[in-house]
Amino acid sequence: MAVEEKPGVKSSSSIVPCFLFVELVIMAGTVLLAYYFEYTDTFPVHIQGFFCYDKSFSKPYPGPESASKIPPVLIYSLVTAIPTLMILAGELCTFFIKAEGVREKTIVTADCCYFNPLLRRIIRFLGVYAFGLFTTTIFANAGQVVIGNQTPHFLSACRPNYTALGCQTTLQYITERRACTGNPLVVMAARKSFPSKDTALSVYAAAFTAMYVTLVFKTQGTRLTKPTISLTLLCLAALVGVVRVAEYRNHWADVLAGFFTGGAIAVFLVTCVINNFRWLQPGAPSPRPQRPESLLGMPMVTLPCVESPLEKLRGDLRSLRSHDRQPYRFPAAPDVLIQSRSISSEV
Repeated sequence: MAVEEKPGVKSSSSIVPCFLFVELVIMAGTVLLAYYFEYTDTFPVHIQGFFCYDKSFSKPYPGPESASKIPPVLIYSLVTAIPTLMILAGELCTFFIKAEGVREKTIVTADCCYFNPLLRRIIRFLGVYAFGLFTTTIFANAGQVVIGNQTPHFLSACRPNYTALGCQTTLQYITERRACTGNPLVVMAARKSFPSKDTALSVYAAAFTAMYVTLVFKTQGTRLTKPTISLTLLCLAALVGVVRVAEYRNHWADVLAGFFTGGAIAVFLVTCVINNFRWLQPGAPSPRPQRPESLLGMPMVTLPCVESPLEKLRGDLRSLRSHDRQPYRFPAAPDVLIQSRSISSEV
């Protein structure tokens, strides 16, 4: 016997199983992979060679990451706190300001568990954001491990013995793995430059939050609030990249690659995974599938129209009837027999 759905309640029996056995498993795997990339040597860094006295790698050593003007701890705190607070504030305001008729239906699972739409949206958006944050970390760390590009201060951290290596000209290329005499941990960190992980995380957080502010916040009476917040977040993310280059911790190419990585992941998650933060309106008709059209609104392929011989024959008979006032019929046989009566017989 089917269970009758109450008004304002939508039945679903797949939310909890999918959340427990699919989404949590994927999230746990993503977190573990990010941990192995960041804090273990499971994935060894590719060791590239270098030219003797290469000026692009001879910048002074800026010190450990914690000595930076924007240390990683500050970046990780901001990319976690600012989007979380924005999403919480936006969802609370949207839920209590929205009219009752356009709220999303409450989800009921197995007729026993009820999920408030506000709680469901918060968990969905924060979960997708956290997944994207760890995914950005994985992409950045994977690029650094696979490519092994050196930082601008690589030679200062490596401290190669040019005499023992026989460096006489700047065109001599050194490929020996034991060429560096500096601290192995510092040297290994100096081989992870492309792409810039801090820049990728900053841009991802800024782009995700800016799209949320633009698509969800409703600011009546002012047109500059949302652009101001969005541009401020994006400028802070760009400032992280500028500081990384100014302190000789990354090249411009590393920063640009970080911009692209973080921005692409944010745009993909917002547009393809959470559907631009839209509320599901109950009773709204599903959009009809439209024909594929070009960007200019014209059909992509235009086929020639061929007139049917039968339609042409019917048109001729109609025109004949309009002039002679004679009835006609279409028998099953191919030949068309027309029975006509004269005007005198009709009289």
